[in-house]
Amino acid sequence: MTAPVMGKLEWKPAADVPELLAEPVRAALGDLPAYAAPIDAELADTAAFCAEYDVPMAASANCVIVLGKRAGEETHAAVVVLATDRADVNGVVRKHLGVRKISFAAQDDAVGRTGMEYGGITPIGLPADWPVLVDEAVVAAGPVVIGSGIRGSKILIDAAALAKLPAATVLDLAQH
Repeated sequence: MTAPVMGKLEWKPAADVPELLAEPVRAALGDLPAYAAPIDAELADTAAFCAEYDVPMAASANCVIVLGKRAGEETHAAVVVLATDRADVNGVVRKHLGVRKISFAAQDDAVGRTGMEYGGITPIGLPADWPVLVDEAVVAAGPVVIGSGIRGSKILIDAAALAKLPAATVLDLAQH
């Protein structure tokens, strides 16, 4: 199998480099055709990563964890958008989840509940009852770089595979 080319990274089949994946990501990846590559953990944040490794922002997807509340009930969800876009969290995401209030989850809460490192959280391997909201522009983007669950690596995957995750819903999430 020929490794894909994306930026200045040496991609290997993710199944061959389990040490580059957080445990929940390893467990959930299954037979998804994904690749992983090591990076400098200090450069895990999207802008720094894209600049250092020559990965276009339009080929990088961010996953953020939100926390919605309604009548004492809490709902965690993942929101996945291209690095070039911002998610309409207070509009589309809040309405889709049916919550009155929504905010980004606190760092400690997101890390503790996902088993992933902050700055490496990815839609693969999240708790099964969490909705995964994927922007339609991500699904249409072709190969994208996403987090691996740790700051020291990234995953390259065909973004259409993210729409097939068990809890995934594809929506028009980006603010226009």
